[in-house]
Amino acid sequence: MTSIAASTSELAANRRDIRPGRIVAWTLLMIGGIVMVTPLIYMFSTSLKSAGQVYDLRLIPADPTLDNYIRVLADGRFVRWFLNSTLVATAVTLSNVFFDSLVGYTLAKFEFRGRYLVFLAILSTLMIPTEMLVIPWYLMSSQLGWLDTYWGIMFPGMMTAFGTFLMKQFFETVPDDFLEAARVDGLNEFTIWWKIAMPMVTPAISALAIFTFLGNWTAFFWPLIVTTSRELYTLPVGLSSFAVEQSIQWEMIMTGAALATIPTLIVFLALQRYIVRGVMLAGLKG
Repeated sequence: MTSIAASTSELAANRRDIRPGRIVAWTLLMIGGIVMVTPLIYMFSTSLKSAGQVYDLRLIPADPTLDNYIRVLADGRFVRWFLNSTLVATAVTLSNVFFDSLVGYTLAKFEFRGRYLVFLAILSTLMIPTEMLVIPWYLMSSQLGWLDTYWGIMFPGMMTAFGTFLMKQFFETVPDDFLEAARVDGLNEFTIWWKIAMPMVTPAISALAIFTFLGNWTAFFWPLIVTTSRELYTLPVGLSSFAVEQSIQWEMIMTGAALATIPTLIVFLALQRYIVRGVMLAGLKG
């Protein structure tokens, strides 16, 4: 009788938790999820279709084939663009993690005249649209000989105001006692930052690395402007030119887009908990 009563009370509690507002919220989330995922599924579906099946709107191909993937991967240009994007995204991510965290640590843990003015100046750059910075970036690249080079693609994103702000917010939560103890032990400031402070802000580092990598992997506007050689195209720029050349072969275009999307999906699915934790903690600390 006791177990029956407990089950009844638990069922009643669950029923009370099922509120109309929660049902509406979950329904809207489900509809939104379906709307967002359907184009992605259709892209992968089209990449498995032959040329004669492209205009068949069924999500499951009648006769799926991997021939499109074989043809795209056999094209040396696509592999080169893929490697270019990997190089650029990885290098910029490492640079952001290093410089943004170093500057954020300095602003969070050192008292010096003008510290808040420096921080405000860094934050103010977030208000400037990227389109307004393209001309100064281009003129700088032209004068320094960086046009059509890897460095020209990477240098605008080597350090970001968002990353500095994110790391500063996290470093402010690191107890000063740990840092003072390390100074008493004779460690220099760089070693304290690297070996003491950095391991204590792992969620922020992970979130910053993920956002930076995904942002540079999908970057299109600046790489399109600064590069002219096909050998230096990143994947989004290369796919756009590929789409122009293969304007009728939609199955090939969808295959290239699918291959470009796979790495971002893997990164997100593998590290999504760090993204959520980093964003939540950044909001709480802000």
